[in-house]
This record gives sequence, structure tokens and C-alpha cells, in this order.
Amino acid sequence: MIQHNIQNVQQKINAVCNKISKDFKDIHLIAVSKTKPVSMLQEAYDVGIRDFGENKVQEILEKYDKLPSDIRWHMIGHLQRNKVKYIIDKVSLIHSVDSLRLAEEISKEAVKHNITMPILIEINMAEEESKFGISYSECEEMLRIISQLPNIQIKGLMTVAPFVDNPEDNRQYFKSMKQLSVDIMTKNIDNICMDVLSMGMTGDYEVAIEEGSNMVRVGTGIFGERNYQ
Repeated sequence: MIQHNIQNVQQKINAVCNKISKDFKDIHLIAVSKTKPVSMLQEAYDVGIRDFGENKVQEILEKYDKLPSDIRWHMIGHLQRNKVKYIIDKVSLIHSVDSLRLAEEISKEAVKHNITMPILIEINMAEEESKFGISYSECEEMLRIISQLPNIQIKGLMTVAPFVDNPEDNRQYFKSMKQLSVDIMTKNIDNICMDVLSMGMTGDYEVAIEEGSNMVRVGTGIFGERNYQ
């Protein structure tokens, strides 16, 4: 099932890329493996997946040593400051930096471990009260401050779009995110690059790619529905 699902997602990504004259290799597929057992992650790994996204620090810690060491782990969920120290040397990218205080904690732990931590700034583009993220209006100011912290590298932006029945409803947010990343890039701020635009999930990743996403986070589309019991 998982192999079939991955092939299906890859075919859809390829179709979108052909439609907009983009190279399939420029789109990074992250298999969102939250709540899923190690056996299912191994199955995805065996058919070529190397990027896995987790929402909880505890799940990364539980799975980290049980799976191959060349996996690139992505922290995509809300990250509490007191948990940063546990994953700072385990993840390849933190997508969900949503406050200056969190960025400061990541910087502090990165300095301790003598590493440079790539991060994305999470934007709450739809301004949903239930979601984390920096507002559009405070984004540039926050980026400028965070970019000056030691041992952090801002690689781009991330957003979690609203849960909708029709993916077209989210096109406006993806379009605005792309424009924001272009605006920031043109300002040439030190230690900020906009190489990564992480947006689009199982229900809307095709629309997200059409609007400029180059990193999509697909969970249900690969592993099936989740059981939160």
C-alpha cells in the first residue's frame, strides 16, 4: 500500500511539474509520519523516501535510533522551547519557528553543539486563531532580528494552510506566501535565503506546487488515515 501511495503522490507531483514547466527533482517530498509505527516508515524508506516529518519531539526520539542514519528528519509541528535541546543534533530542518524566543533557544542550543541549524519561519498566512505562526505583517521585522542570532540559518518560509474541502480555497494563501518569499529575497538581508517554501499537504499539495511550493508535507496520502485514539 505505502509503495503504491508514494508512487501515486510522485506521479501527481510530476504531472503538476510538467504543467508548470518545473523540474520534478526540485520538489522535496516529506513523508509526514506522525503517529505511524517504525515498520511503516521503514517501508517508505525501502522505496526511496529519505525525508520524514514529525510533529512531536517524543516521536522523533523514539524512532531516531530504530531507522537508518541517512534519514533527514524534519520538525514540522509546534516546538516548545524546553524540547529544543533533545532534537537539535537530530533534525535536518526545523519548519515551525514561530517566535523570537523559540529562535533564541534554537540558537543557544546550536551554539552549545557547535552546529548551524537551518530553520524556516512559520507564517500564519490565513490568520487562523487555532494555528501557530508569525503574522504576515510582522514577518520582515522578525526575520531581520532572528537572522542576527548565531548558529542559525534562515532557509525560507513555511505555512499550514486551512483545512478545506476544495484545495482551490487555499490558492490565495499559497500565492501570498510565494510573493512574501520573493519580497524578502529582493531585500538581500544577511543570513536569509528563500530557498525553501514549505507549503502544501495531502489535500492541497498540487495547488501549492503550482503557486511556488518546493517542499510538500504529505502524511495521509502516503501512510493512510491516522488513528489518534
